[in-house]
Amino acid sequence: MFTDQTDSKKIVVIDCQTGVAGDMFLGALISLGANINKIVSAIKSLENLNYGYTNVEVCIREDRQKVFKATHIEVTAKAKAEITGQELIKLVEENADTLKLSEKAQRFASKTIRTLVETEMELHGKSMAQVHLHELGQIDTAAEIVGTATALDDLGLFDAKIYSTPAAVGGGTFKFSHGIIASPAPATLAIFKSKNFPIKGGPIEAELATPTGAAILVNVVNEVCSFYPPIVPLGVGYGSGTKEFKELPNVLRITIGQPLGREEMKEEIAVLETNLDDVTGEIVGHSLDKLLRAGAKDVSIIPIFTKKNRPGQILRVIADKADSNRLTRLMLEETGSLGVRILTCERQILNREIHEMDLYIKNLKEKVKVKVVKDGYGTVVHVKPEYEDLKRIAEKTNMPLREITEATTAKAREIYLKK
Repeated sequence: MFTDQTDSKKIVVIDCQTGVAGDMFLGALISLGANINKIVSAIKSLENLNYGYTNVEVCIREDRQKVFKATHIEVTAKAKAEITGQELIKLVEENADTLKLSEKAQRFASKTIRTLVETEMELHGKSMAQVHLHELGQIDTAAEIVGTATALDDLGLFDAKIYSTPAAVGGGTFKFSHGIIASPAPATLAIFKSKNFPIKGGPIEAELATPTGAAILVNVVNEVCSFYPPIVPLGVGYGSGTKEFKELPNVLRITIGQPLGREEMKEEIAVLETNLDDVTGEIVGHSLDKLLRAGAKDVSIIPIFTKKNRPGQILRVIADKADSNRLTRLMLEETGSLGVRILTCERQILNREIHEMDLYIKNLKEKVKVKVVKDGYGTVVHVKPEYEDLKRIAEKTNMPLREITEATTAKAREIYLKK
């Protein structure tokens, strides 16, 4: 099992050449060593009378798929007949916040459940409050998303470079709540289409990719590749689904490793820009917040002078290449701009890890998250305590934030710069 969360420059490869589903994804992360108690506790916290989920039970077991040993997770609960998309989003987002997951984990959970619900809205032509979910309204959808967010957080993988093979979607027909339909299901296909995520048919006639699996995949993957990138494997996890096929094992494989080289990590990004000269400050600020919530890596506002010496701003967004079309549409809708410049480029980045340290101050022991930045040789070059933790301690101790920042940074340097 892979349990070391301090290795720098992690690379993850999601091998979904035999399909992908939410339970398979979560099972593979548990197989890799994600904390089972944290995951079970997170899923059980979904018990909520307001949304009709009671008696939540979690079963995790070792499964055999052909010759493979894999981890299977099954979640059951008593539930009311139907749940709306609005209710499901609220349940997942409130739980992710209550569980105190990292900001990246909370954003992942929110984006994933919204991807599912918004897809259903578009397919059925209904509002978020009107769309009633059938299969997606069962407890396992929320459980798989919250559980996966918790597991990825526990393994420290939100700071990793995550690759995936093209998703196998199977073929033929299958039966679900709306009758008999061709594989992939309309929701699954729409989700892959929304992010331009590559898929391939086969290798058998069956439903191999589910909507929840697709939503998790498109919201966590940085790059799709036909073959594994050059890595040194450190851990391999197998998660099994509920189906059994004669031709192949119903498993998802996730590999964690490190790159072969010691150079800085590189990633392909899109820089989106538009000039604004007739938009109020409130709209610009709202657009910035909405773009960040929608998954932009960074958003900035640059003051400029436009034609006829009118003051204006450049709204600049840095995003994953796969998100460029979606975020471009959002920029146009929110600002009323008539065009967005799109520049695809490569950037070299330093590896960032989130650590937690103890800070003793005024006879109190406080936990502080610290961002530790390393170069391509694994040398720590910068440490920065998280602002929200510093703010919390300053308010609790009634000390100036400046003093808390200086003391915490000095302690972090003492701990991490020696490593």
